Amino acid sequence: MFRAISKFLLSALGWTIITNYDALPKKYVIIAIPHTSNWDFPIGLMVRSALGFDAKYVGKDSLFKNPVVGGILRWLGGYPVDRSKNNNFVDAVVDIFNSKEAFAITIAPEGTRKKVDKLKSGFYYIALGAKVPIIMVQFDWEHKKIVFSQPFYPTGDKDADFEVIHAYFKGVKGRNPENSFA
Repeated sequence: MFRAISKFLLSALGWTIITNYDALPKKYVIIAIPHTSNWDFPIGLMVRSALGFDAKYVGKDSLFKNPVVGGILRWLGGYPVDRSKNNNFVDAVVDIFNSKEAFAITIAPEGTRKKVDKLKSGFYYIALGAKVPIIMVQFDWEHKKIVFSQPFYPTGDKDADFEVIHAYFKGVKGRNPENSFA
């Protein structure tokens, strides 16, 4: 039922979902860029529901502190992240991947809704450590398209891999285009 409602709402709001993959692997990291608005979250939840996959997501831990809001966010698949210190988050998520037969997590590697010139690299090291691909997802508010890449397997050459990632998101405008990455 949520799937049908999500498809209807996305269509009514003018959104199109484009998937450039034949089939998703059982395990993967999704990166969604650009993240410039609080509206990215409900749109992302509807896309997840419309496509029928169970990708978890991470959010700043302060969002999870309120018992009611935190409970809802966890119910929706959220994992809190303390961004103020190095707390072995990458290793913890790699361990989750290694302990499950199927697992996917969505990360907004800008780490904020503000303009950034450099992506945080945790998603990359999670994918590398868990030996899983990265699915790049464009949140293209200008054209109302959510565009999924084919699975991209990181090589370990971070500079070369980030060139590929940056190229995929070049020119994509978020809801607040002045804050868009690249």
